[in-house]
Amino acid sequence: MLLLALDTATPAVTVALHDGTSVVASSSQVDARRHGELLLPAVDRVLAEAGTGLDSVTGVVVGVGPGPYTGLRVGLMTADTFGLALGVPVHGLCTLDGLAYASGLAEPFVVATDARRKEVYWARYADARTRVSEPAVDRPAEIAEAVAGMPAVGAGALLYPDAFPVAREPEHVAAAALAALAAERLAAGEELLAPRPLYLRRPDAQVPKNYKVVTPK
Repeated sequence: MLLLALDTATPAVTVALHDGTSVVASSSQVDARRHGELLLPAVDRVLAEAGTGLDSVTGVVVGVGPGPYTGLRVGLMTADTFGLALGVPVHGLCTLDGLAYASGLAEPFVVATDARRKEVYWARYADARTRVSEPAVDRPAEIAEAVAGMPAVGAGALLYPDAFPVAREPEHVAAAALAALAAERLAAGEELLAPRPLYLRRPDAQVPKNYKVVTPK
């Protein structure tokens, strides 16, 4: 097994290789505006560090979000392209699950990432491996009572300390955690998600409601 994992659902552009036992190489850069520019060089860098080629990859793991439309689709389209070119399966994982796994927490907690518009993408977890609620998008003040007293990881927790006073690391997802979690679940015979985006809301750019199509007569 050699899994190539990548995620662009948060400001982090993150890539890792996992051989079924451990992470053999990884790269993470935080830049919310350069996902498309940074992702492929990161893949090349990770492959070079591992001393292997893309043709050795046996599967691709990609974070499906939730995340902003523009950044999220970069990773998903790249993963789909690799899967088609190599003839290997492409597995999806919730980006919040990757953050939860990396936290290592053994108690109930929350993962919250920055959804912009003064909102967070979030979900509740029983422990680092077990999500107990579906991912959602809300304003921090609206969920503060529901998550009161619980530790919280992710950039959203750090941005809104009034709602998440017990903030913990990590701030951004790392592909190394996604790869390790995917390898663990695949080894257990679990079925992973389809590599389809989890947007939770419509994109910012939309066709005007009263838009009229003009066709030549």
